Amino acid sequence: MTTDHRSIRWETPGLSVSFAAPEDGPVSVLGVRPAGSPAPEPVLPGGHGEQPLVELSAFGHGRFPGSYRHVDTVIGRELRFASETRTAHDDRHELRITQVDAARGIRVTSVFEAYGSTAALRTWTEVTVATDLVIDAVSSFATGSFLADARAESVDALVLAHADNDWIAESRWRVEPLRTAGLVDVLRQAHHHQPPRTRITLGNRGSWSSGEKVPVAAVAATDAGYALAWQIEHNGPWLAELGENGHGAYVLLSGPTDQEHQWSVRLRDGETFASVPVSLAVALGDTADALHALTDHRRAIRHPRAVDDALPVVFNDYMNTLMGDPTTERLLPLVDAAAEAGADYFCIDAGWYADGHWWDGVGAWEPSTVRFPGGIAEVTEHIRSRGMTPGLWLEPEVIGVRSPLAETLPDDAFFQRRGVRIAEHGRHLLDLRHPAARAHLDAVVDRLVDEYGIGFIKMDENTMTGPGSDLGGLAPGHGHLEHARALLDWIDAVQERHPDLLIENCSSGAMRMDYALLSRLHMQSTSDQQDPVAYASIAAAAPAAILPEQAGNWAYPQTGMSTEARTFALVNGVLGRMYLSGYLNRMTSVEVDAVRAAVTAQKTVLADVRDRHPVWPLGLPAWDAEWVSLGLHDPTAAQAYVSVWRRGGGATASLHLPWARGREIEVTPFFPADAAGWTWAWDAESGVLETTAPTAEPSARTFDVRAL
Repeated sequence: MTTDHRSIRWETPGLSVSFAAPEDGPVSVLGVRPAGSPAPEPVLPGGHGEQPLVELSAFGHGRFPGSYRHVDTVIGRELRFASETRTAHDDRHELRITQVDAARGIRVTSVFEAYGSTAALRTWTEVTVATDLVIDAVSSFATGSFLADARAESVDALVLAHADNDWIAESRWRVEPLRTAGLVDVLRQAHHHQPPRTRITLGNRGSWSSGEKVPVAAVAATDAGYALAWQIEHNGPWLAELGENGHGAYVLLSGPTDQEHQWSVRLRDGETFASVPVSLAVALGDTADALHALTDHRRAIRHPRAVDDALPVVFNDYMNTLMGDPTTERLLPLVDAAAEAGADYFCIDAGWYADGHWWDGVGAWEPSTVRFPGGIAEVTEHIRSRGMTPGLWLEPEVIGVRSPLAETLPDDAFFQRRGVRIAEHGRHLLDLRHPAARAHLDAVVDRLVDEYGIGFIKMDENTMTGPGSDLGGLAPGHGHLEHARALLDWIDAVQERHPDLLIENCSSGAMRMDYALLSRLHMQSTSDQQDPVAYASIAAAAPAAILPEQAGNWAYPQTGMSTEARTFALVNGVLGRMYLSGYLNRMTSVEVDAVRAAVTAQKTVLADVRDRHPVWPLGLPAWDAEWVSLGLHDPTAAQAYVSVWRRGGGATASLHLPWARGREIEVTPFFPADAAGWTWAWDAESGVLETTAPTAEPSARTFDVRAL
């Protein structure tokens, strides 16, 4: 290790990070590599001219040259190394690098955390000022040294993996060259070799952290020699920017900015602002290898409780079933059927709190006496009598415009803009910075747990906040940032009071699929998609963004489905967390047996799902792919559960199983236990399993594949 203001190296059991710290330039990252691998050669001796680790712009202190990009900041170029400190406790390793801009009275600390032997880190930026400064953008991390080499032309040798997201169209992954994605080649030699100012931006606005883009992406070398994956851990707006500088490509990760999200914050004498945390994982391999490392890191940063360990199978009455219209009469036979199928929890979804139309009248969360003439406790007690834990759907952050609470709660308990209360989709938005808003939600949750024995909450959020709240003279984006952090604090307090309460993360499906929330919550709804054939790509892609043990995939078989259609719907839920629905009470004994077999298969997977890595034998699933596949691989046993879905196209697909290359394998039908016409052939030399479906009808199977 050297700390001569020229270079810094941080070694953990899983990671090696090298920095340049020149006396006449800002600190920059020279390399991020798995532990034990050789460090890359620096772009320039001493790191001069490299992408600064921290980019910081403020009113009156912008960029040079000016552009839409968040690099080339004047303050970022003026930062100089001041100190570094290292600590280690148990499996957590921390590095803090402090830089100063003495002329402006700014101190910036980059905080890095690494856990155990994972080839990943978590990082953010803390900015402290000595005078008065209005910050309008600050990076959590920036580097140009994730490249496989330091050649300027390396931009041409990189691909970007990223996913579009939308309601019922989640996790639509694309892998494309940086040039195709938007970094245009401007023929620099004709322009004095000046770098272009084009950029690729990924990001989201408002409260839906994954409303348009999944907050996870990766850059990889086309020769599969190096890959960097990242996730932005914020339950609100964020930005990832990729561009080109004089030495190749760069990546910058941040939370909200003024330009994109109407965010800024004024800091005065001695005040500090901490940016949104981001995590990075690296691999000397391809995108999937980097996502494996990110999977390990997600497990390391979670805050699981004892109740999380049970990984229950949840039946929910909503999807393709009651659809927000529950009653005692409709629920009781469903409860019995769910128990017979092997469900552990039964969640009563939307509508339980209203006599009729409820969308713009929600907020009190009192059970309807019309829907439940004997009281909702009649149903929750019946759920418990059948050996299951009762749950309820809840959308805590909204108050309907027709709700009496819209008049009784103070105005300051709601999002506002210029003194006007925000109303979207028939709802007002609670601001959890206000004690009245928080007290209201505390009372609701405590009552549901204490009076009805609720052990599961499906926490939804269907209403976008917009930029945020300017209450108190703040920029709207900063008002939203403070609310988002207050929401996390509220969740932490709820779970501390109710340690046996599981909370599912839902937001119009998967519109808040981020690890600010998922580091705390039990599982994530992956979609509201009602077509099981369309759901296949969502279920297969979900573990790229979230842990498989948190991926709540709906399985909603119905009576009268063909055998293949029913199997297809159930396979959607086998690898991940089965979220069971459907009118099980209307099924024949044969159909019930199929559901029960799927639940049994799911519980077999859950026994060691937290030790497995997702693999994609057909690559990351495209939304319209005719064949998709997901595997959960156990590297210690050279075994994987592999789901394969045929939605159309040719009858045969080639599954790539590199972990079994050169060995013989044993393929066993896992679900259903009968291959029912599916066939396969193994080529050990190439590591390819050819699978053939027996019918043109959409069809799916899950196999147990073992290398011998």
